[in-house]
Amino acid sequence: MHFGSLLTPCKHNGRHGGNGYLRIIAGKWRGRKLPIVEQDGLRPTPNRIRETLFNWLALYIEDARILDCFSGSGALALESLSRGASEAIILEKASHVADNIKNNLTLLSCAQGKVINTDSMTWLAKPADQSFDIIFLDPPFRKGLLKKICDLLANNGYASSGTIVYVEVEAETMKSDDVLMLMPTAWSMFREKIAGQIHYSLWRVG
Repeated sequence: MHFGSLLTPCKHNGRHGGNGYLRIIAGKWRGRKLPIVEQDGLRPTPNRIRETLFNWLALYIEDARILDCFSGSGALALESLSRGASEAIILEKASHVADNIKNNLTLLSCAQGKVINTDSMTWLAKPADQSFDIIFLDPPFRKGLLKKICDLLANNGYASSGTIVYVEVEAETMKSDDVLMLMPTAWSMFREKIAGQIHYSLWRVG
């Protein structure tokens, strides 16, 4: 689930029933506007953060296998597919939000995205068939899920040597002196930035 102003013109107000859209920034679907539904806790990643993130990922996105956990609007997976990723597995717990992502993939005539209506923690508890090149990790804020989800990714084979993991969390979590204790020892952070209350970073698995 991703935070901020990607919902246009409707901003999240804590109520069900609103609608907005997301805009693909670049790639083969550049400029396409896709409808999204409102859901309590849905936090679409702001455009400015998405632009920075995909500038960081420019050398890695082509033909990459993507795993988008806690997907929400699906913005990061869809942007990845637009920019040349070969495949995206998209995990979203809320059924009507998952259905919305499926509908958007249909609108784009995209067969490379697979939406799984599931709880990310439950799905990642089973061993992976193979690892992913890029993993998007944006768990619900203030739920204490960061260490648990990273351990599942590392221990069950979803992240292996060379995997790049995007982490988006509340800024206070990453300001903690013991933040490195939350992350697997083989992971090293090589990009980070703060935008308001959001800390976002890239980690490379060693």
